[in-house]
This record gives sequence, structure tokens and C-alpha cells, in this order.
Amino acid sequence: MTVHARSRRGPRGGDNGAHWISYSDMMASLLLVFVLAVVYSVYQYYNMLDIKTQQLNEQQAELDKATVTLVQREEELEAANVTLMGKQEELAAIQIQLDQQKNDLNAAQDALKTKEEEQALLQLQLAEQADKLAAMQTVLDAQKTEMLNQQQRLDALIGVRTEIIQELTTALNRASLRASVDPGTGDIVLESAVFFDTNSNTLKDSGKQLLSQFLPVYLGVLMRPEYEEFVGEIIIEGHTDTAGTYLNNLKLSQNRALSVAEYCLQLPGLTNGQVAKLQELLTAKGRSYSDPIYREDGTVDMDASRRVEFKFRLKDTEMIEEMNRILSEME
Repeated sequence: MTVHARSRRGPRGGDNGAHWISYSDMMASLLLVFVLAVVYSVYQYYNMLDIKTQQLNEQQAELDKATVTLVQREEELEAANVTLMGKQEELAAIQIQLDQQKNDLNAAQDALKTKEEEQALLQLQLAEQADKLAAMQTVLDAQKTEMLNQQQRLDALIGVRTEIIQELTTALNRASLRASVDPGTGDIVLESAVFFDTNSNTLKDSGKQLLSQFLPVYLGVLMRPEYEEFVGEIIIEGHTDTAGTYLNNLKLSQNRALSVAEYCLQLPGLTNGQVAKLQELLTAKGRSYSDPIYREDGTVDMDASRRVEFKFRLKDTEMIEEMNRILSEME
């Protein structure tokens, strides 16, 4: 009985299991479908999220770009405002200048009006003076002729030095004397080596011979009647080279100038009148090495610096008085 009972429950229990298997399969299928649906929905959600995110990023990029553009526009607007303020200030300054110019123009117009009134008054005065000027013109024409004559006399007076220099040059060349005449001053340079040995102030025979030839010619020009009254001084200058001290060279140059002057005053070939005039005019000076002669390269020419110079000075006071007299006659 027991065995029979189990065999009878066995098939019934098998049918029930088949029924539950079919139901579970169905539920599993439904669950799978649901999972798939959820997965698909999640996929669609994230896909849509990606699209929206990309759209938002693009919109954000456009917004950023718009923001940058807006900032640039604001900066441009600010710069334009600054420029506008500058232009306004310039305009204000120009307006001030225009106002000032307007004031100046008004002042100029007032001044012009005053000048016109003054000019009218001057024209009246000029009309009155025209007759006086016509009368004075005749006097001026006469004075002009007199001034031309006085100018010729003045030119002749100023040209005395030039004439003396020309006469000295001609006379020295005619006498074949080696002496250079400065065309501007009339100074005559004689080499010291002809007159003295080194560091000596004793006049050599060659120097005496040169002075015996030179001095009569020199005085023969300066003491001509047409020049004598203008000559105020005859100067003998002694010059040394730059070797040694200034004081020793000063003494040496002074003694050499005195030696030449003494010999000139005792020269046998001179007349008593020339000696007397020479005593009145003659001056001896020592210049040491204060006025050396330089070569083209800037170095001192020692031989040329050792020299004796004869100079003449015109009577400036007499010339000035003569000029003043002439000018007073021209007034």
C-alpha cells in the first residue's frame, strides 16, 4: 500500500513541476525583457545626455565667445569713451583758442583803427614836411659833393701806411737787401744769425754791414716829407728761440735790441737831421721767446725765431685829430 501510494503521487507531483517551469520561464523572459528595456532606456538616456551635454558645451562655447566679444566691445566702448573725452577736451581747448583769437582780432581791429587815425595824422605832418625836405635836398646835394671830396682826403689819409709799405718794399728790392716786409703791418724781419753769435749780444761785422746798407734805405722812406709827420715811433725788437728760461732770453733779446739801436744811432752814413729824428723816434724792446716762429707742422722754427725786427708806428693821435677835423667839416 505504501508503494502504491507513492506511485500514485509520483505523476501528480511531476505535472505540477512542469507547470511551474513554464511560469518561471515566462517570468524570466519578462524579467529579461524588462532588463533589456531598462538597459535600452538607460542607453537612450545616456545617449540623450551626451547629446544634450554636447549641445550645452557648444552653447557654453558660444556663450563664452559672446562673452569675449562683449568684453571686447566693452573695452572698445571704453576706449571710444576715452577718445571721446580727449576730443571733447581738445574741442574745449580749441574753443578757448578761438575765443582768445577772437579777442585778439578785436584788439587788432581796435589797434588798426588807431593806427589808421595815426597814419592820417602822419600824412598831414608829412605833407607839411615835404616842402621842408625839398628845401633841404638842395643843401644835401651840395653837402654830398663836399662829402665826396672829404672822403677822398680821408682815403688818402688812411692809405698812408699802405703807401709806406709799398715804398719800403720797392726801396729794399732796389737795394737788393734780403729783408721781408709784412704787407699788412710793414714790419721788417732780419735774421739774428747775421747780427749775433749764439747767446751773444755783441754785434757781428756782418750785422754792422747789413745795418749800414739797410738803415739809410729804411729811414729814407720813413723820413720823407710826405710821411715824416705821420711816423710816431720806430721800434727795434729782439726775439730769441725757446731754448732756456724766459728771463734769460728776455735779457738777451733786450741787449741785442740795444746793441742794434746803439749802432744805428752811431751809423756814419746818417745825416745829423736823421740822427736827431731817430733819437726822437727810436725804441728798443726785448721780447724773449714770446713770439716764436712756427713751421707748418706746428713745431717751433728755432732759427727763424732768432731774429731782429724793425717796426714803425704812425701817430695815431694826429691821425685821429685829422679824421675828426675832416668829419667835422663833413657835418
